[in-house]
Amino acid sequence: MRLFSCSNCANVVHFENDGCVTCGARLAFRAARLEMVAIDSAGTGILDHGVTVDASIRPCANSALGGCNWLVEDGDDSGFCVACRHNVMIPDLSRPENLHNWQRIELAKRGLFYSLLRFRLPLVTRKADPARGLGFEFLADDPSNTGEGPVLTGHAEGLITLNIAEGSDAEREARRVALGEPFRTLLGHFRHEVAHYYWNVLVRDRNQFDAFRAIFGDERADYSQALKRHYFEGPPPGWDSSYISAYAASHPWEDFAETFAHYFHIVDALDTADAFGLRTNPDVDADVPAIELKRTFDSYSMGSAEALIRAWVPLTLAINSINRSMGQPDLYPFVLSEPVVAKLHYIHGLIRG
Repeated sequence: MRLFSCSNCANVVHFENDGCVTCGARLAFRAARLEMVAIDSAGTGILDHGVTVDASIRPCANSALGGCNWLVEDGDDSGFCVACRHNVMIPDLSRPENLHNWQRIELAKRGLFYSLLRFRLPLVTRKADPARGLGFEFLADDPSNTGEGPVLTGHAEGLITLNIAEGSDAEREARRVALGEPFRTLLGHFRHEVAHYYWNVLVRDRNQFDAFRAIFGDERADYSQALKRHYFEGPPPGWDSSYISAYAASHPWEDFAETFAHYFHIVDALDTADAFGLRTNPDVDADVPAIELKRTFDSYSMGSAEALIRAWVPLTLAINSINRSMGQPDLYPFVLSEPVVAKLHYIHGLIRG
């Protein structure tokens, strides 16, 4: 995630900010231009050094609930921003714990949409395509325990369901340990589940099965049986030589989703590192003309996966070493084997295409 600046005072601000600590202006994200702007007290104009320069903007309808700091820019009659209009269902926000968890979930979802917009991936709402559009249901478990069991996170034809209990750090950590998932995060959930949607859009609906199967295997293998086997027997021995995670070894669909999510991790983390001036390997710019070497490393528009990986590996070594020096476990406990690198190349080409 890049750094931003307040349009009113030029102070550095962050993607999560809803107010500038220097000038006190209210902040909002303008997705169409990928910029953070200060808005006036009426919430209808953009401030530029104290002067209103654009009086045609509207804050997202979810801003009143503390669930969004984005703007509605295209006259959408729903009143929601480009990210929130994909919501199909949200929990009962009159319960304080639901409101808190939902706010955290929405923040992670906006992080996902930032990447989707940077990659210019297709976005279709459930309103536009009720059968296969991208939508989100954020649900809470039945407190009376009389329902059909706990809400499970998952994807079905573009509809992504997330248990809002995942918004609680304690609950999510308990599930992470129980399931042995080193990167169980809200943002990771979104990146993984949206990968299933984009498999439908970019592979299935384009009839690109041959190229997919050559890298990930045949997705026609029984999915439910594969998951049962994974949870009963665990991953096959030596899984880490071919897969980015143990769960990726369960089925080609999950291998794709885990690799797709990991590609997002890599690109966005490199974007953040570059924003803070963290460069560990000058060779990452080997495929950029010498006259342009002073430019920043734009991971979102990098032409080759090889350049991304050349930048990524030394960065992960550095951050792991920093963690160890603080007595902490490795922040990045993954190995990019040759088969995994080949899969990342495939994802890169699929997204860039």
